[in-house]
Amino acid sequence: MAFFAILTLLNMAEKKAKKTPKLAPKSGGSSYGASDITVLEGLEAVRRRPGMYIGTTGTTGLHHLIWEVFDNSRDEAMGGFANDIEIALLPENRVRVADNGRGIPVDIHPKTKLSALETVMTMLHAGGKFGGEGYKVSGGLHGVGVSVVNALSSHMRVEVHRDGSKHMQEYKNGGKPVAKVKKLGASALHGTVVTFESDPTIFPDRALHFETIVAHMRQQAYLVRGLRISILDLRNVSKIDDESVFYLRELGLDGPSITFYFEGGLRSLVAFQNRHLEPVHRTVFYVEKEQDNVHVEIALQYVDDIVSRISAFANNIYNSEGGMHITGFKSALTRTLNAQLKNGNGKESETFTGEDVLEGLTSVVSVKLREIQFEGQTKSKLGSVEARGAVETVFSEAFNMFLEEHPEEARAILGKVSLAMRARKAAKAAKDSIMRKGALEGMTLPGKLADCQTRLAEEGELFIVEGDSAGGTAKMGRDRRIQAILPLRGKILNIERARIDKMLASEQIRNLVVALGTAIGDVFDIAKLRYHKIIIATDADVDGAHIRTLLLTLFYRHFRPLIDGGYIYIAQPPLYKVKKGKEISYAYSDEELVKLVGKNVPLETETADEEPIEGEGQEDVKTKKTSKVSVQRYKGLGEMNSDELWETTMDPARRILKLVTIEDAQDADMVFDMLMGTDVPARKSFIQSHAREATLDI
Repeated sequence: MAFFAILTLLNMAEKKAKKTPKLAPKSGGSSYGASDITVLEGLEAVRRRPGMYIGTTGTTGLHHLIWEVFDNSRDEAMGGFANDIEIALLPENRVRVADNGRGIPVDIHPKTKLSALETVMTMLHAGGKFGGEGYKVSGGLHGVGVSVVNALSSHMRVEVHRDGSKHMQEYKNGGKPVAKVKKLGASALHGTVVTFESDPTIFPDRALHFETIVAHMRQQAYLVRGLRISILDLRNVSKIDDESVFYLRELGLDGPSITFYFEGGLRSLVAFQNRHLEPVHRTVFYVEKEQDNVHVEIALQYVDDIVSRISAFANNIYNSEGGMHITGFKSALTRTLNAQLKNGNGKESETFTGEDVLEGLTSVVSVKLREIQFEGQTKSKLGSVEARGAVETVFSEAFNMFLEEHPEEARAILGKVSLAMRARKAAKAAKDSIMRKGALEGMTLPGKLADCQTRLAEEGELFIVEGDSAGGTAKMGRDRRIQAILPLRGKILNIERARIDKMLASEQIRNLVVALGTAIGDVFDIAKLRYHKIIIATDADVDGAHIRTLLLTLFYRHFRPLIDGGYIYIAQPPLYKVKKGKEISYAYSDEELVKLVGKNVPLETETADEEPIEGEGQEDVKTKKTSKVSVQRYKGLGEMNSDELWETTMDPARRILKLVTIEDAQDADMVFDMLMGTDVPARKSFIQSHAREATLDI
């Protein structure tokens, strides 16, 4: 899907387990002494263990290289030294980031005796963010960002404009300088241009996603008011003289491009996130204030929905796992609304929980502080304790005043939270009733479930199949020791706006919850998961795709840890069975079928019931005798016999599975809202915009 990558294709052809190697003899074996200790110098440590610095060498880590270079430019803007940043994707997997900041210093560093530019680009823990007056607030804190990008690049070129001159230095093969910093001449500009190419020996897939970059930069533009950010995709431009101008947009080259510039800040970001939802109150709450040397900025709005959307930032770095600032925000939100409830706006016996006040909430919490602590270089969680107290104080005072000064907005918010509280109590009563019967405690497994023999969750696989026909075939073809089968009858309930009590009233969903073993809601326990592979196996048609989407919605909204933990997969059954004489092959796409039978075969007319085709293609018929070829088009798993289903879809040694991942939770949330929610115009617009990308089985 264009807006977020929810499925990462993995080839799951699992190799047979190797025998455990024998231990070396206790005596007479190799020695272990000081000479066996390896000392990695310079950037070599980054190349040996890139995951320690960028999280992964997959798609997420690849894009993280851009974020690290951009963060340096963005920090210049946060300090008031820059207001224009351009990110350009170039041919040959190159990325170019230009900013009109101060420019990296090029004079000789007193300690390293190298230029400051070379010091920053080739040494870990070297930068202007450890103290002094270079940066009051920055996203970088370890001084490893841009040097890590250099270490993981096959080539990098840095161009610096400052003090009336233009300087340049190049690096190759993981950050090794080609030569000393070179002065190229005079320049009236100021700023830095960094061009790098990711190393193919580090990153197996170097394909950059324009939409992912656009989404990240849109977010950053909201966070830094008055900053212009341009993104250009010039990968299909044959010739680019990228050294002739400072900003490539000046060349007027053809290619997708987009520019962001926002004056509304976090208010605009909240409004953007809620564009497909109905607001409970029109006025977006906003506060910006400094408390105890922590700059706090918060915006929020409640919408008619049952999920919450809280975005956390520290020094403009997105914290996907939250941190101290979010802890302080949630605590203050619950306390403030309970105080309003007791001050005549509700029953004194009622008390809101944290779950109640978060339902339907869209909020952005941003803090900026000089001495900042993150948990890890990827900065997914803020660890600075002082941020909690600052956020609690600033938000409590401002939100309480907002509710006092906007009585209509206050009544709407309290009404929304009160409704959430009553729904929570009703859902709990329904859930408790079911649990008293033992349905969610694993005492009674659903009758439709054909369980596996193993009790080791790490070995177990649960195939969720469509209908009794496919279920029967799968039960006969499976490996009973490790594979369980759960057939679903028809399409399950769309749970996008359904509460747990309504969900558990659905037999199909209840059966699935019981089979998983984790329970649901506030008693969810991933440690009780009965299978470590949950495989959605639906038919390769429109109905199958719809059922798959409904199941993914259920997992995303109520079993998110299963997706984050890498437990959810999608089976990829073949579309065609190709028989050439006695040889049988399977094609998983039309392209594979063409490779098997020849491009001139009229594929659309061939089925298992028709006469075999002579030859592998018209050109072959004229020159040689060939075997008869028959092509069978599968439309459902139930059409396969058990041997075929095992061989193509269930055998761990040969099958292909898709691992369900969430690379950008905010984009995923938006897409689920749009496709499964109540905003019909937005869904219609999405379908019209992407109709040509759809694969239809008509």
